[in-house]
Amino acid sequence: MKSKPFQKGRRSFFKMCLSTLSLVGASPYLLAQSEATSKTYNRVKLTLANGEDLTSESLRKSDYFLFNYPYVTTPCFLIDLKKAVDSPMESSWPGGVGKYRSVVCYSAICAHKQTYPARSFSFINFRPEEITYRDRENNLVKRSGLIYCCSERSVYDPSQGAEVLSGPAPVSLTTILLEHDTESDHFYAVGTLGVEQYEAFFDRFIFRVALENSLEGPEETRVLAEDSTIVYTSGEYSAQSVGC
Repeated sequence: MKSKPFQKGRRSFFKMCLSTLSLVGASPYLLAQSEATSKTYNRVKLTLANGEDLTSESLRKSDYFLFNYPYVTTPCFLIDLKKAVDSPMESSWPGGVGKYRSVVCYSAICAHKQTYPARSFSFINFRPEEITYRDRENNLVKRSGLIYCCSERSVYDPSQGAEVLSGPAPVSLTTILLEHDTESDHFYAVGTLGVEQYEAFFDRFIFRVALENSLEGPEETRVLAEDSTIVYTSGEYSAQSVGC
């Protein structure tokens, strides 16, 4: 007769296996990304639509911006949290960058069903104002300065590496690694950190994205950004931001 500790351990093992299968079922690409690692892409300078270089001061003029990286069609959130953001000691997440160590950047592709800011509207947005959501323990929480995806109500904390606070998203948003030139106060996107959603995004939306960006064919959606990329305000990037 098997002991109770053995039975308890077996149940825990089966529970862990089922949880893993659930994650992979939600996003098959997680299976190929068992560890959140960094990846280097082209070093791309961030510029404003008027041709000027983005600086720490110009970032403070808006709640948040969007730009495309590492591909010419994959959107990112560029957020100045208006306060210094330190990285937890146990985390590889770099924390805030820039003159005030307050600038963070993440892929704007939701980790659940790859909802993203489209040109006509966006269901995933940075919310500087106070919002209400239910956390993992179903407690009602009111907080400001979060990323909220209204498609399935996933909530991310940009001050903590875009960790998931609520909703079905299985992993954090992908961090976009930034390089800040302290002398010129210019910003560059140089890579990613975490579980990427790009393959799932292209599989799901490649034809829509090609049409939105007036591309000649879907293969052009997978072109990597080079040299520079334009940074837009949320209103310039998407015609309408959907709240929830």
